[in-house]
Amino acid sequence: MPARIVETDPRPFAIGPVDPVTLDIIENALRNARIEMDATLRRTAMSPGIREQGDAFPMIADAEGRMIVGQFGSFIAGFLKSWDGEIEDGDLIMLSDPYSCDGAISHANDWLVLLPVFRAGRLVAWTAMFGHQTDIGGKVPGSLPIDARTIFEEGVRIPPVKLYARGVYNADLVRLILHQTRKPDWCAADLNALIAACRVAARRVQEMCDRFGEDVYVSATRALLERNYRAMKALIESSVSTDKVSFEDYVCDDGVGYGPYRIRCTMWREGEKVILDFAGTDPQSDASINFYLNENMFKMFFGIYMIMVFDPAILFNDGFYDLIEVRIPEGSLLKPRYPAALSCRTHALGRIFDVLGALLGQRTPEFLNAAGFSSSPHLMFSGRDRAGNWFQLFQIGFGGIPGRPFGDGPDGHSLWPNFTNVPNEFLERYFPLRIERYEAAPDSGGPGLHRGGNGIHMSYRFLSAGTVAIHDDRWFTYPWGVNGGLPGARARKLLEKPDGTVRVLPNKLDDLHVEEGDVLHFITWGGGGWGDPLERDPALVAREVRRGLVTPQGARRYGVVCDDEGRLDETATAALRARMRAERPAGRRLFDFGGTIEELRARCLEETGLPPPRPPVWSEPLLKAAE
Repeated sequence: MPARIVETDPRPFAIGPVDPVTLDIIENALRNARIEMDATLRRTAMSPGIREQGDAFPMIADAEGRMIVGQFGSFIAGFLKSWDGEIEDGDLIMLSDPYSCDGAISHANDWLVLLPVFRAGRLVAWTAMFGHQTDIGGKVPGSLPIDARTIFEEGVRIPPVKLYARGVYNADLVRLILHQTRKPDWCAADLNALIAACRVAARRVQEMCDRFGEDVYVSATRALLERNYRAMKALIESSVSTDKVSFEDYVCDDGVGYGPYRIRCTMWREGEKVILDFAGTDPQSDASINFYLNENMFKMFFGIYMIMVFDPAILFNDGFYDLIEVRIPEGSLLKPRYPAALSCRTHALGRIFDVLGALLGQRTPEFLNAAGFSSSPHLMFSGRDRAGNWFQLFQIGFGGIPGRPFGDGPDGHSLWPNFTNVPNEFLERYFPLRIERYEAAPDSGGPGLHRGGNGIHMSYRFLSAGTVAIHDDRWFTYPWGVNGGLPGARARKLLEKPDGTVRVLPNKLDDLHVEEGDVLHFITWGGGGWGDPLERDPALVAREVRRGLVTPQGARRYGVVCDDEGRLDETATAALRARMRAERPAGRRLFDFGGTIEELRARCLEETGLPPPRPPVWSEPLLKAAE
């Protein structure tokens, strides 16, 4: 039964035209309110994941739950559909269970706060924010168990509940929730920060209503949604063909020995509507790499990608959702059945962006991106320091952004545009470790006319014994290159002992015991290259050798000859490029995957030091569901 909105004033809003100046003022006021939500959160939260990295996502929506400004798309519709209760002035709702909101949030570490904004007895808006909590209980520190078989192993799950009911705070409920976590102080501060951010945005909405009146404010939000609809309709008609185009990519493994897992999507246009069909995606995993993909969230991903490639001036909002239909098979990796584990869904989430880029660029290769939005590397380190105090780190690392039509991919950048790194000084101040290396991994970016961004090589020396967990991907498959560009390097993780011995680690593991003096080399993947590397300016390659982004050996992949100091040998470069052009096959590959899955399996141990994952095995019902 859907939610019931309790309004003491039943009058509908008088929707009418809004003059362009007023519309522009309200639009920019909403943009600023969204920025103020971020600022409030960062000044109030305690966990490094939110305070330092910004792993939280704000939103201001209209009364129907459609996002007007934000980043992730609206998750309110999923909540309203599943909430069997009343929404009243003074309420504030919290939830974290993906299965209770149609995947509007995709794992239980994300705590979501929803605040309805009433005005003189009528609902005018929603403000909302969710953020990743460092720990919510469960079987491992960090609450992201790789080998979880059900969501029950992943920590506390919070169904939609009222933290405030008509303005009255439920302190007992909060105490119950915080009792489940290893870091109640951080979780309490982060929860209060989410609430504060929503209240700040609600005040800004009230101020706009004070200035312009409720009818004008609501009319302006409708106009912004309609403007987005018109703009996206034109983009879709000009950019998406009625012919079907398909692409598939893979999550490398599930952390318990099986993989890779295929994500397949087919796209076409029927009239003015885009169809995105994930038929052919592999069935759900027995482990925790499943990604409960909310259809509205994927619509926003699609819209953001379209807007950023074709017209970045368009405001992100939910106005275009009626133009897109998303089909995801039940029981697949992207729509697992309850109670499948979900905590480590980040790898599939990142791979979705690579798949989107390939779909949208195949028929217009000039707009095609390489791969590199491939995962979101996580490191967790916990234990007790010499004084016996519990410490717990959750940190998100960065990989290489793909080469793009208009330039090189940034080195060591986040999948999410607003994320920042945790400063090394912060890490060394609050945790028993020392950062001995933090630099771009040379040659990890795929060669091309536009180079893929390099990954990061970060070396942690542990100053206390503890437990490490690593969550990363792109170690078995390559971040593919496009339009003649070459793949980026794969991720690697190495543990160096004080006696100099080095152990190759899996890219997904829990409960790794480390001793004082051990060094973890955390090396992330690079972005794929774009375009023919033999067309890249040799002087630019030589300059990157001098900057340590490319080695002299790596420069030869561009047909460039230079010494260790980056001094270019123009004669030798011309000769090498002529020979490479003569020896390579005719034609330019649209995608370079670095080999088929079978070829990657055959070369895996030799190239990575790790055995290849075993092919997954599914039950007959799951296979039929995925088909």
